[in-house]
Amino acid sequence: MTKKILLLTTTLLAFFFSAQAQSVEEMQATKAAKEAELAPLETQLADLQGKVDALKADVADLTEKLTPYPRWDLGAQGNLGLSISGFNNWYPKATPNTTAVNIGFTSGAFANLQQRKYFWRNNLNLALAWLKFDNEDVGDDNPDFQVAADAFNVSSLFGYKLSEKWAISTLGEYRTSILDGKFNNPGYLDLGAGATWTPITDLVVVFHPLNYNFVFSDSDFNYESSLGCKVVADYQKEITKGLAWKSNFSGFYSYKSSDLHNWTWLNGLTTAVKGIGVGFDIGLRKNKQEALAANPLRSDNPLQFYYLIGLSYALATKK
Repeated sequence: MTKKILLLTTTLLAFFFSAQAQSVEEMQATKAAKEAELAPLETQLADLQGKVDALKADVADLTEKLTPYPRWDLGAQGNLGLSISGFNNWYPKATPNTTAVNIGFTSGAFANLQQRKYFWRNNLNLALAWLKFDNEDVGDDNPDFQVAADAFNVSSLFGYKLSEKWAISTLGEYRTSILDGKFNNPGYLDLGAGATWTPITDLVVVFHPLNYNFVFSDSDFNYESSLGCKVVADYQKEITKGLAWKSNFSGFYSYKSSDLHNWTWLNGLTTAVKGIGVGFDIGLRKNKQEALAANPLRSDNPLQFYYLIGLSYALATKK
């Protein structure tokens, strides 16, 4: 009986390994056949892809030649935020009787000119916000609107094209606050020259190692002007239909002292459909001279920022 069981087991194992070996051989043969079938198809696909890329390049070249000069690209977008709240005898609050109003507004506009040999790009950005908080149980608090955000920036970039991606350029940029007597107090004017790189249509990078940063002020603080390097990066992209992102970085690096460095980074995200949607704006800045003017005893350089969420609008034209 034991010999019969042993013989049966041996037979089953031999059949199993034989079937497995046969299955592996069949799969190897199938693989070889499919590889042989795939090889000419890959060659055909590579040939077709090359033809498609060549046709796309031809179409882009013809579109470029057919589009007349001068080419103007004009547009504007912005964000409006408004919030109103009121509490009356709301005792869970430390101040049960209050009203608050917050109004904010950001706007950006551009006018860009393209010619065969040169370009001219102009940008304007404005951010304003007011806050009113009234504690009705306190008679001497300030019931008026107070400035919560205040930033104005305008720039003009001219470049002579050396190639499709590189140009020698000159830039003028002015930035200041405009409310509460802060216009041009302080005000910053950058004038410089260098190179502009446009690696893709949506991105413009400015590098000006010869730049003078003029600082204007009527305050008691001694703001300093200096020679340095100017770096600007401007990016505008429609990520998908109805969702657009605009980002602008502007930085000055003084050759005289790190205390005179400053930079501003503005970002705006809009979901405009037919020009109207929801927007989110955030502005970041570091400027040690401004920090010292606010508090001469401080040694750090804190990050300045504002943000605004609200209804957005977008307008654009090309010709």
